[in-house]
Amino acid sequence: MARSPHILLNAFNMNCVGHINHGLWTHPRDRSGDYNTLPYWTDLARTLERGLFDGLFLADIVGVYDVYQGNVDLPLREAIQLPVNDPLMLVSAMAAVTQHLGFGVTVNLSYEQPYLLARRFSTLDHLTSGRIGWNIVTGYLDSAARAMGLAGQAPHDERYDRADEFMDVLYQLWEGSWEDGAVLRDKARRLFTDPAKVHEVKHQGRWFQVQGYHLAEPSPQRTPVLFQAGSSGRGQRFAARHAECVFISPPDKATARRTVQSLREALVQAGRQPDDVKVFMGTAVVTGRTAAEARDLYADYLQYASRDAGLAHFAASVGVDFARYDLDAPVDYQPGQAIESARRSAQEHGWTRRKLLQLFELGGRYPAIVGDAQQVADELQSWIADTGIDGFNLSRTVVPESYEHFIDLVVPELQNRGVYKTAYEAGSLRHKLLGAGDRLPQRHAAAAFRRPAGD
Repeated sequence: MARSPHILLNAFNMNCVGHINHGLWTHPRDRSGDYNTLPYWTDLARTLERGLFDGLFLADIVGVYDVYQGNVDLPLREAIQLPVNDPLMLVSAMAAVTQHLGFGVTVNLSYEQPYLLARRFSTLDHLTSGRIGWNIVTGYLDSAARAMGLAGQAPHDERYDRADEFMDVLYQLWEGSWEDGAVLRDKARRLFTDPAKVHEVKHQGRWFQVQGYHLAEPSPQRTPVLFQAGSSGRGQRFAARHAECVFISPPDKATARRTVQSLREALVQAGRQPDDVKVFMGTAVVTGRTAAEARDLYADYLQYASRDAGLAHFAASVGVDFARYDLDAPVDYQPGQAIESARRSAQEHGWTRRKLLQLFELGGRYPAIVGDAQQVADELQSWIADTGIDGFNLSRTVVPESYEHFIDLVVPELQNRGVYKTAYEAGSLRHKLLGAGDRLPQRHAAAAFRRPAGD
């Protein structure tokens, strides 16, 4: 599977007010407070398709950020991913007003059952004509575990062990329960489905016992495009077995380069090709018609951004209450059940509370690229050339203008350089991203669960 000649691009968003760059909901031009209305999302989908974005990547959490100061007061005041609505509910409406835009939706499998989740994704794959992807997460918030009736989260690596079995059950349902050609739709013979080509799944494992038939007929992709964001050792092994797209959020190019190289090596060890996975990096872009206009816009945004909100978000990500530390005091980044790669990165960089507040000047932890179209294009290309990533998850700042500015200014510049598509290819999201057809390749772990025709 060859590396794409074009930069891949997802919009990064969430079904809430404050996502990554916190505080910007207070900007007078920002419309993120309309997140709970359908026109907000259908307008966004049309805008992204106009810009030929590959997809809309929707994050999600099922808990609250209660680590900072030991409560949810700041998340509630600043709308730090609270309130947050279900992302899957948005997809059908956005798919109805677009033809090509893909949708990568986050679902935490730690609090799901594979049998019903398989049907939900098959349904969305049908309704989108093969444009659905799943960002697989195992969770990192103790608040979510408590809300789901548990004393706490399972240990980090055990969550991935359980996730491996979860995926095996899903593959049996998506790939093995219904053969190709099982659905006939033959009115004359009153034969909708050939019973001989539909098979019961019988799984008896450590965490799951499933006996039943997949409820949905085969969808265009069967298995949704598989996204994953784990960069820890165990998370990366999980990605090497399952993922087709990996999302990273490195603080610098050196870290990104090491992460990408380690992932490519893990893919080979898992029996796959090093380019079987497309790597997306999180970033924010503030652009204008001139460099001066971009700088002025960035300065304008800074007046509304909340560094404290960014710190509260990060506190939950690494499991550290920074409110307990003086500005320059060393922080004890002890291993825990939060995001291991984020904790390790913070520990390696020795980030104090003061340094983090400096990093979060735009309210979030992603590096911001500020400049005119030429400067932004230069920097995007530099990240790809220097690190080996394939594209970007572009986080929002002030909506809708942050995406509109990028589409109106940066996209034409990238197209002029020949590094961004000028039209969508036909086919499913998987084919658009990976260029190898609608279904998972034979070397993917899911292929082991496919049933030979007539078996």
